[in-house]
Amino acid sequence: MKLDELIEYLDYKDLINFKNIDITGISYNSKTTKKGDIFVCLVGEHTDGHEYAKNAIENGASALLVERKVEGVKVPQIVVCSTRHKIADIADRFYSSPSKGIDLIGITGTNGKTTVTHLIQKIFEENGQKCALIGTLGYKLSSNGEYRDAKHTTPQAPELQATLRMIKDVEKIDNVVMEVSSHALDQNRVGGCRFNGAVFTNLTQDHLDYHITMDNYFKAKALLFQSLRPRCDMGSETANSGDGIPFAVINADDEYGDRFISVVPEGVNIFTYGVKQQSDVMAKNINFSLNGAEFTLVISSHAQMEENKQDNSMPKEYKVNLHMNGMFSVYNVLAAVTTALATGIDIQIALKALQNVKGVAGRFEVVVKKPLVIVDYAHTPDGLENVLRSAREITPEDGKLICLFGCGGDRDATKRPKMGAIAERLADKIVITSDNPRSEDPQTIITDIIAGLKSVNTESVIVEPDRGAAIGLLKTIADNNDVVVIAGKGHEDYQILKDKTIHFDDREEARKVFEGSVI
Repeated sequence: MKLDELIEYLDYKDLINFKNIDITGISYNSKTTKKGDIFVCLVGEHTDGHEYAKNAIENGASALLVERKVEGVKVPQIVVCSTRHKIADIADRFYSSPSKGIDLIGITGTNGKTTVTHLIQKIFEENGQKCALIGTLGYKLSSNGEYRDAKHTTPQAPELQATLRMIKDVEKIDNVVMEVSSHALDQNRVGGCRFNGAVFTNLTQDHLDYHITMDNYFKAKALLFQSLRPRCDMGSETANSGDGIPFAVINADDEYGDRFISVVPEGVNIFTYGVKQQSDVMAKNINFSLNGAEFTLVISSHAQMEENKQDNSMPKEYKVNLHMNGMFSVYNVLAAVTTALATGIDIQIALKALQNVKGVAGRFEVVVKKPLVIVDYAHTPDGLENVLRSAREITPEDGKLICLFGCGGDRDATKRPKMGAIAERLADKIVITSDNPRSEDPQTIITDIIAGLKSVNTESVIVEPDRGAAIGLLKTIADNNDVVVIAGKGHEDYQILKDKTIHFDDREEARKVFEGSVI
């Protein structure tokens, strides 16, 4: 692509050394820059890409996207206000706006994003439609396919746009469901993406090391919903969803639900779900057992009318039996079912898909039978509380609920005592350990957690900084009728230490400890 074509619609401040050269790629890491790339000088918290511009040129960069002039170089420089935001614009342009030809659904929220994306992918496939998934675990082209690595929950703009173009042109897939993190929204990594739908799961404390306040956190998440526009407004030649009207699916029970509804633009269909608040899609008569959850799904006449364009005076009810467990799983299923309703997929088809799902890797995943050992990704106060409440539902009357957890280093420290207090309140016994300490001293993190406890009784609180050794201790403190929750890492198969990253998988460690009772 010629440089003038790449920047045709870019709101730039200045052009330096301009020549209409060929651009063959986009890079933002000087070490991986190739000949013909335009190198984007990203400015972050700890690094400034302008300092590596000359290295990028030595590696073949033909042009620079900058916020200020880089002295002593002869290649073209395009000066913009924010390279972090404009990288998305040039990536979308370079890859010819792939999302215009895709029905793209974004899932955002503190917890539940990964599970909801997997459930929606399953529903599309049950409906005979291909659907790709992009998220925490990487991206995959089908529910039975292999994950391909992703460095972030939402990839940086060039990788994201390249992936969407590949999904559309090479794999011939027209539906994509994607986790959209608050960081990605705040940093405009999804800039240029045309979302046909947006789903809100919940908003609770997390990432305040980055966002500082919950209001900032909300505003970042809200950007996804504010970006929704009817396809005709986007100038799209394709509207796979029929009428081109985008939709917003919102958890009405969440305290931020009404605020999310308030930011949805006019002309966007809004669907709500919940258990407590009156919603378009609701779950009632909820029961949990060792086999999973069961409830009655109620779809309001309003939701039916919105989707079918006709008046159905009576709510419809369906019996739902899940292999998944916990109230959070009920909410995740409601989000997926409501999305199916919004996209016009028959509810019976959606329920058939969901009732066959065994679960998502590292999300309330049962890895040992006796004691019942559950591995979960919960790493926020709300996430830990949800998992422990769900585990309590299936803990026998004569059994104990044991929780092993830690908190990540170099992340929001204010949630550490809160998670300690939650674990102490909801579990009978807790084991406090490390969880990706990164550059921090593990003992400092543990001290922060302990600050939230009312007492440090050695009968109910055990501290072991070595996570492997901590899981090993479970053999001596858990009886066969107990339930053990190992929280924090879930699907992760690594541990990030101060000077290295090592292989570590909670599921593998638990199976080693209780190898005679592995499922």
